[in-house]
Amino acid sequence: MPKSFYHRVVDTIKRIPEGQVTTYGQIAKLAGNPHSARQVAYILHSSSSKENLPWHRVINRKGCIALKHKHGYELQKQLLEDEGLFLDENGCIDLKRYLWQQ
Repeated sequence: MPKSFYHRVVDTIKRIPEGQVTTYGQIAKLAGNPHSARQVAYILHSSSSKENLPWHRVINRKGCIALKHKHGYELQKQLLEDEGLFLDENGCIDLKRYLWQQ
């Protein structure tokens, strides 16, 4: 029986290596539904704790943290910096340097 989109997304997120990031859209594409970036965001929001996902390694297509200040932004920034990633003053990451190439 084939895995559901949900399970393919979870499996993909779990494979993101420490010190690298990927985008919501890239995860959707790898999970077999390239137009479901918003669904990936929902899965991250609803299942990160339950599935023990490295949620902080998922950013938007511009390379920036999508969370708002005081609503997870600071924690995500700190977790990424703890893994050695450099974020600019806008909370953006150099995708040429840190994008996960699977």
